[in-house]
Amino acid sequence: MAAARWVTLTAILAACGQVAWAQEGTQAIAPRQAIQLFNGRDLSGLTTWLKESQREDSSRVFRVTEGMIHLTGGGNGYVATAKEYRDYRLVVEYKWGQRTDGGKYVRNSGILLHATGPDGGAGGAWPSCIECQLAQGCVGDIIVIRGKDEQGEPIPVRVTAETELAPDGRRRRWKEGGEALTFPPTRGQLWWSRHDWDFKELLDTRGKEDVESPLGDWTRVECIAGGSKLTIKVNGQTVNECREVFPAAGRILLQTEGHEIYFRKFEIQPVSFNP
Repeated sequence: MAAARWVTLTAILAACGQVAWAQEGTQAIAPRQAIQLFNGRDLSGLTTWLKESQREDSSRVFRVTEGMIHLTGGGNGYVATAKEYRDYRLVVEYKWGQRTDGGKYVRNSGILLHATGPDGGAGGAWPSCIECQLAQGCVGDIIVIRGKDEQGEPIPVRVTAETELAPDGRRRRWKEGGEALTFPPTRGQLWWSRHDWDFKELLDTRGKEDVESPLGDWTRVECIAGGSKLTIKVNGQTVNECREVFPAAGRILLQTEGHEIYFRKFEIQPVSFNP
């Protein structure tokens, strides 16, 4: 499917000095029933991308193993839906494999939501999107990834969330009823609600109140996208929430970033919402 087109509105947002944008031409699907994004046999209906080789995957970084999507951990990239979606409940179940990048830091992957614009449009590795982080100790963190469209114009990805400030005054995590801030211009990622302020991102460590499953077990993540709201659940617990999400539709991606990971469920379902 052709990437969504972007058009600049005539109005300028005087308060912040930024151009207002609107998305047009998108044909995003709102599911009326459960849709299996992975058929359990092959990668039909999905596309792949690697920063290092783009569409070429001679090393078979992306494969199907015993009925699971298997990302072997080589390179930086993703397996993506060919179609765009909106207003859905995404259900993903994953567990880590053995391979790491050889470093000392946490195993890292992510679910990239509302992906818009060309492949590799943000630094060559990712498109513009909103990431639900899957890194150890950080599952449910939200990261805004901004890239450019086919004409080289910035795609203004953003979210607004209620937050609390870390004791060091530099980081924020989601707190219902907290200070409402928009990312960007607020810098950094939005941590999940009980992300350990003192967590050291070292291989196979856990935060004090982590809700992800222990290493070797399956973790279930739900990303509920309804209108301009996004809610993240991990193993049934709500851990993050944003409003004024833009864009509110796009492709859905599973990230490879140097660590082996398996996905046994990759499904979207209908969702009821109040826009």
